[in-house]
Amino acid sequence: MHPERVDVVLVRPSRPANVAAACRAMKNMGLTRLRLVGAPPVDRPEDRALAYGAWDVLDGAERHATLAEAVAGSTFVAGTSGRGGAGRWTPRRLAREGGARAGEGRTCLVFGPEATGLTRRELGLCHVVVHIPTHTAHASLNLAQAVLILAYEIRLSRRPDTAPADEDRAEARELEACLLALEGSLLAIGYLKPRDPGRILAEIRSLLARAGPTRRELTLLRGMARQIQWAGSVASRGRGSR
Repeated sequence: MHPERVDVVLVRPSRPANVAAACRAMKNMGLTRLRLVGAPPVDRPEDRALAYGAWDVLDGAERHATLAEAVAGSTFVAGTSGRGGAGRWTPRRLAREGGARAGEGRTCLVFGPEATGLTRRELGLCHVVVHIPTHTAHASLNLAQAVLILAYEIRLSRRPDTAPADEDRAEARELEACLLALEGSLLAIGYLKPRDPGRILAEIRSLLARAGPTRRELTLLRGMARQIQWAGSVASRGRGSR
């Protein structure tokens, strides 16, 4: 992965000191772009001191109202979770495979609140979920530790001869727009239940996220969705005329 194309996103961090410490961990490993969602201001000198040498990262952080807004311009979104399970990536796998998934776009590493982690809805916006396999006797990590581990693996994966992928990967907002188009078309033909389309759509989102589609591929899918919706409306009019 390319550190210069990686953004760290901290969602509702509980303490200003944790944000400052995460900034220092980022800069230790060459990450400099920080996005904050629902984060407290880091104003007190004793808190800012924890960002020693990385005040440029702290002061240059972008603030966003929602996670969806924070990751909208990225092509690959990796959320973190303290809960393991099937399908969870390790930090090493993230560093090894994430660059190809992101293509020439940006990667967002998303960290949730220290006590509770990301919500299920927030994890649903992530293309993969990363779990750091800690010792079961004391499994919890503080925020800066988690940031440092992922950033360290990314730094190790960087090689001078590593070239960026050629493919024009789609951004998260384009993936969501495609899903919206698919939802309308699949409702039109009765494939989705109007009362509960979310469960199937979540599986489709997961499939597309794993595939890492290009902009061209999403354009094809949206074209298919429009045609499906048109065919559904024609069939519906035909049934109504009988």
